[in-house]
Parts: sequence; structure tokens; C-alpha cells
Amino acid sequence: MPIDNGNLILEESEYKSLIKKEPFAKTMLRPYYGGYEFLNKKIRYCLWLDGISPAEINKSKFVKDRIEKTREYRLSSNSVTTREMAITPSLFGYRRKLPVSDYLLIPKVSSENRSYIPIGFMKPKNITNGSAFMISDAGLYEFGLLTSGMHMAWMRYVCGRMKSDYQYSASLVYNNFPWPSLNEKKINAITEAAQVILDTRLLFPDSTFAELYNPSTMPPKLVKAHQKLDKTVETAYGRSFDDDNQRVAYLFELYQKLAGELFVEEKKRGKGRKVQ
Repeated sequence: MPIDNGNLILEESEYKSLIKKEPFAKTMLRPYYGGYEFLNKKIRYCLWLDGISPAEINKSKFVKDRIEKTREYRLSSNSVTTREMAITPSLFGYRRKLPVSDYLLIPKVSSENRSYIPIGFMKPKNITNGSAFMISDAGLYEFGLLTSGMHMAWMRYVCGRMKSDYQYSASLVYNNFPWPSLNEKKINAITEAAQVILDTRLLFPDSTFAELYNPSTMPPKLVKAHQKLDKTVETAYGRSFDDDNQRVAYLFELYQKLAGELFVEEKKRGKGRKVQ
């Protein structure tokens, strides 16, 4: 979260103008994504000055001006915490640990009309804001499970809502989702089906995720790829399902079983004892 009143964020036009006037400033800029930018292919950038020397920053009047405006904004806040952030106005107010490899991005809010929340891989240079979740060190297997109909059924049942749209949650949806117990053969099958989805998306480079996953415009090839993945994931769980009600009922049974096994294991370790 930048806590900057927009001063550390640049629209595409501002980015191009700055690079034209001050080409050296490119090293101080990173692509900036949230759920909206990811879903709609909206290009934005941010000033990412962590590790940039004062001498380098001092070369750019634009960057210095934006830093000063950020400092003034934070100092004017009624929040003590925000005013304290004015000590380091060149940095985002809240910073997560940056991934060192490709990561999965999941938008926090997605239309209830979609059968699947669009998720995808991002490069580590991209900065993701608080309107999306990051999953570091994730591969095709994790992508496949999370974009499957099984996970979507779970998400729709346990997630919160932003008006009528789905609001994904790390604590409720992701952390509690019961993953299947798999062997190498099933993992490979999910990985292959997940790759087909990514390859199919590439066939439509001019389309946004919002367009690709709109029920009215979702390409038949992409629908077919997701259906193939859904069947593959259901096979990994050891059965097939007629509808989401059956999927959710099964997942809750599995959740209770896994939670019970975890309780027994923690009790053996002495973690399940009641405090007197």
C-alpha cells in the first residue's frame, strides 16, 4: 500500500512522458498491478525507490517532486502511523516481501457472473497492490487446483461479498481449502491441463481477462480447456460430481477429516492440551 495520495503511482501517459524526458528514471519504475489492472490489462507504474541511491533520485526533478508531495500528504494525516511514514516518503507505506520468482496473482474482487476467477502468473519485477493476493513459488499444479471448478465451488460458498461480487479471502477461502492427496501421475495430469489453459489464453492476445472470462464472450476453446481441467481435478479427488452442491459437500467432509487428523497430530505433540 503506497499511502501516497497517488503521488508514487504513474499512469501510462505519465510514464512515457517521464522516460522521454529522463530516460535514466526507468530504473526507478516498476509495473504496478491490482485486481482491476490485472483483469483489464490496464498499464500503470509506480516509483519503486527501495535500494535506489539518493544521488540517483536527485537527478530527477519529477521524482523529487513526487516524493515531497508524498511527504506532505503523510504529514497532514490525522493518523499517527501515517505521519510517522513521512520519515521515509520515497517508500511505500506498507511493503510486502517481494517474490524472487514468478508468482500467482488472485484478484480480491471478481464478478459473480464469472464461472472462474481469472488468475495468472506475474513476473517478480511487477509490484502488486492490496487489491490482489500473491502466491509465491507457485507452479502449474497450484495454478491448476486454484483455477479449477472444485476450488471455485468452495470459493463461492465460503467467500465474502463486495456488493454482489465475489471477495476472495486468504484466511477463509485459500487457507481452508482442502487440497487432495496426490501421486505423481495425478500431479502431472493437472499440470498438463493447466498448461493448456495458459496456452489457450495466448490465442487471444488482444482480449482482457475480463473479456475472456465473461460468460457471454468466453471463447469456446477456453471453456473446453477449463472443462478438461475440472474433470482432471475431480479425478484427483477420486470421484465425479453432478453439481457444485455435491462438490462443496464433499470438500467439507474432507475438510473435517483433515482437521480431525491435524487435531490428533497436534495432541500427540502436546499442542492440543487445554489450558487450565
